[in-house]
Amino acid sequence: MNRKQAILQAATLLFSRKGFRDTSMAEVSKMTGVAGGTIFYHFKNKEELFLAILTDVRETITRKFEQFLTQNQFQSGLDMALGLVDWYLHLAGEMEDRFLLLHHYFPYRMSVDNMDLRTQVESIYNALTDVFQRAVLKGQQDGSIRNLPDHKAALLIFSLVDGVVRLKTYQLYDGGALYDELITACRLVLQNQDAGLFPKQSIPSQKQDVNV
Repeated sequence: MNRKQAILQAATLLFSRKGFRDTSMAEVSKMTGVAGGTIFYHFKNKEELFLAILTDVRETITRKFEQFLTQNQFQSGLDMALGLVDWYLHLAGEMEDRFLLLHHYFPYRMSVDNMDLRTQVESIYNALTDVFQRAVLKGQQDGSIRNLPDHKAALLIFSLVDGVVRLKTYQLYDGGALYDELITACRLVLQNQDAGLFPKQSIPSQKQDVNV
């Protein structure tokens, strides 16, 4: 890991735990052992550092979803959608600090007045929604998913799974305990009941790794 990556990793942890306002560049320097001047060489201020973190979050999540899709084969678009729900839960446990950061209020409050920040935040959610939309479109082509607006369906499925993750983030409920119900709910939303061609459960489950 080079110095820039170490700075991003430490700052992600601090921002996710303390928020933007209460995190100082001096704390980032202390955690990484990197001199303040070196940090400012890479990032001219705290806002630029935060934007770089959001870019890293989007690129990392997108890469991991693409790896998942490349490494797995799906019988249908419905199976792909349910597999992505499962994988989202897995990633939320694996990348806890990054998801905690996204579930804070401050990025959205700040983005009202900062268009660069707003663009980055929107790009993260667009990337997450797009991957579910790909599954919906595939399912509509193969008949496993019923005819409904594909973007709205993707948003709905994303909202369901992200809502379960937020329950864990806010320490309100063990999201993992809702796994079976979540999969059932997503299936009911998407499944083409007239097709009757696909088995009830054939997703490549990561359930044993779900940490939410």
